[in-house]
Order: sequence, then C-alpha cells, then structure tokens
Amino acid sequence: MGDKYLTLSELNLEGQLLGFVGGEPGKYKYLQLAVPSGNVEIKLPKELRRSLSLSLVPGQQIRVFAHSKLDSHTSKIKIKAYRVTPMDGCPNQDLPPQPKARIMVCQKSGCLKRGGKELLSELEKTLSDRNLLDKVIIEYTSCQKCCSSAPNWVLEIGNKKYKNISTDAIASLLESHLS
Repeated sequence: MGDKYLTLSELNLEGQLLGFVGGEPGKYKYLQLAVPSGNVEIKLPKELRRSLSLSLVPGQQIRVFAHSKLDSHTSKIKIKAYRVTPMDGCPNQDLPPQPKARIMVCQKSGCLKRGGKELLSELEKTLSDRNLLDKVIIEYTSCQKCCSSAPNWVLEIGNKKYKNISTDAIASLLESHLS
C-alpha cells in the first residue's frame, strides 16, 4: 500500500457476510461485512479473492483478520484482510497464535554513550521482575536514524510501534497486551 499509508492496528472482526463487490466474479476486490456498529467494506488480497468468492455465501457468519491503515493524504481509514474464516466451529480455533513482542535497541556508539547500556539493563530488570522476559524478544539493531533522541529503541507489539517510552510504560503495555 505504499508510504502514504500508516498502519493503525490489527483487527479481528466478526459479522455476517453481506456480499462481494468490485470486479467480476472470482476477482472481487472487497467484501461487505455487517457488524454491530454498521456495515464495513474490507479489501481482499489477490490470493484470497477467488477461493473466498467460491466458498462463502452471503448471510454466512465469518471472522475477518485484517489490518487498518490510514491514508495520510486523504485521512481515510482502509481495512485490508489477510485471513477470512467461516464461524462454524469453536471460535478460538481459528485465532492466529499470539506473536511475541519485540524490543529493538540501537547498539551504535552514540546511543550506547547516551545511556543505551543502562537502558538495556533497566529494561531487562523490569521485564524480569514482572515475569515478562520470556514473552519478549530483545533485538540489537544498528542506527535507527533518530540520533538526536538517543538512546533509541522501539517496542513492537503486533503492528503497533512505540518509540523511546519509559521501561515502566513498556512493562504496562506488555502486561495489557499479553493478558
């Protein structure tokens, strides 16, 4: 979707399939979903278009796993599916596995000199104290191109990214995300 789109969040929508739109049969670009708050149009990736138009019928209850993105030029939110499943079985069987959160810490000399080593030590201690160390992957990166705000690091939970927040805030975000 290019640089003009900013990923907002990952969505898990459940609702009734209203139908497919945009294009010819087998190549529909969107599906329409009725959810409690109204109707939503969701873009389908090319690899799902044919199989979904053949396997799903309007009126069927489905679950859509998608990403919401903000068009920075028009300020419109677009939703693009990456997985669509019928809701016939147990609701939890189709959920994707919970990915580990990642913390990417800059290891270039500028960041290390400006407190990067201390930050990493404090971060590991805070995560260990709260029993979160095994639920996070800490990666050491090269320059993150924000040298004026060193030490630099990024917390990535799903599709959300948080930059240079306190270690207590990291632990709180992880606890709320992983619980």
